[in-house]
Parts: sequence; structure tokens; C-alpha cells
Amino acid sequence: MSSRRVFLSSLLLCSYARGFSFVPAQPEGVAGIALRARPSCLFSSSTTSIEGPSLPDLRPTSRRLFLVRHGEVINPGGDRPVYYGAMDVPLSELGEAEARAAGEYLQQFDLEYVVCSPLKRAVYGAEQVYNRQKSKPNEIWTVDGFKELDRGSWCGKTKDEIGNEMMSRFDACDESATPEGGESYPFLKDRVMKARDEVLARLPAGKAAAVVSHLQVTRSLLSDAMGIPTEEMVNLKVATASVSCVDYDEETGTSTVHFQSFKPEVGLQTSNDLAN
Repeated sequence: MSSRRVFLSSLLLCSYARGFSFVPAQPEGVAGIALRARPSCLFSSSTTSIEGPSLPDLRPTSRRLFLVRHGEVINPGGDRPVYYGAMDVPLSELGEAEARAAGEYLQQFDLEYVVCSPLKRAVYGAEQVYNRQKSKPNEIWTVDGFKELDRGSWCGKTKDEIGNEMMSRFDACDESATPEGGESYPFLKDRVMKARDEVLARLPAGKAAAVVSHLQVTRSLLSDAMGIPTEEMVNLKVATASVSCVDYDEETGTSTVHFQSFKPEVGLQTSNDLAN
């Protein structure tokens, strides 16, 4: 695995290349999403393109995925942050503004598909990306495999209530620590990779798509592309409504992470990103 590192605007941006493989999936019907109107608040739009990390031209044998995490949510525990996982929790006003900023940044790229988790916090983010695309060759495509990690019986509990020892075992991929009715990281990563392969199989070579999803889903995608073991992916930093970029080259069989967790700077306050 080769790697290079560059610094831009005090953000550590990493470019990694490693081998990858995927089995082409047979395309199924694309699910269209009705676009919903949301009240305007905080950041709305910019008259100029938001600058981000420099990107090389997309090779004709490569497919590019922009990995977008949803914005800040309203934690169901209020001032008692609890784990919510795959619960369908709403975005906060700040989270919606963050999603709009991510969409504003991505408008400069010609996206063949905008793909998302079916959870409403990701759907809203996908709408912001889709609405700002000059060309819309395809409707928004929802993929169940990109849903957030299911925390099962841990949903609604704080880390203290779960227990540090139990959480450490879970993070280390001890399957016996999987909460009742929930998923382990290896199980999550397996379904996320299948969902990614479905997207890559449908995406034409030389084209790009955005995948709007969640923290643990994005960690799964990045850790695979960077060759990081599943039991270490919890250390990957992925900010709310941040964008990461990965190229998958079918000719060389490599995946290259051009940057990780880039968050457009549009003057928004820092989000609360605690239990998830």
C-alpha cells in the first residue's frame, strides 16, 4: 500500500492507495425520493463555489465516491446523550445547515448518482446534494445497506449505562459483546461493502457519485479503502456533514483516499457530536 500526506488549511488530508475488489451486482430499480421543502435557517447558499482539497482528474478507468456524513442530530436523550444507532432521529437546525453546506461544496462536481441511507437524516443530506446538481441524470437512490449501525438494546442508553468494559469489547469486534437485537462492526462492514459494490457496479467508469450516510458506515468504507482493520476503524475521525473522497480503479484494482472528513467552512458553530 502506498501513501502520501498533504496539509491543507490545517486539515490533515490523506491519500492512500490499496487493492480492492467487488463483484458486480445486477442493477435494480432506482428508488426516487420526493424532495421536501425545509425552512431556511443558518447557512442557505453561497454565490461562489466552496473551495476544498485539490483533486486529480478522475481516471477513465476509475469510479469516484464522495462519502458524506449527515449533519448534527437532535439526540433523543436531550441533555443526556444516548446511543441511537439506526433510530430515525431528526437533524437539528444546525445539522440541516451543515447538510446544505456539504451540498453546496459538491455542486461543482458532476455526479451520476446521489445515493443515501433510508434514514431521514441522510435523505435530507442527499436532497441538498441532489438539488444543487446542475444536471440530474438519475433520481436519488436509497440503499438499505447504508443504514447506520443498529445498536439494538443499547439504543436510549448512555455509555456509562452500557459500561466502558462492554463498549471496549464491542469496539474491538468481540462478537459476544453485540447488544441484543443489534449489529456488530464486522456484520455492519459486510453489508456496507455489499452496498458499495452495488453502487460501483452501476456507476460507469470515469464517473462520480455521492453516498450520504452515517458515521459508522463512512468509517467502514474508509477503513476498507485505507487497509485499516475493522477493530481499529472507531479511531477514524469523520465530522458531521463532512465529505471524504475515494477513487476505485478497475484497471489497477486499487482504492485511493484523496481526503478524509473535509468540512466546508461557512461560519457555522461547532456541532455536538457525542453518542451515536
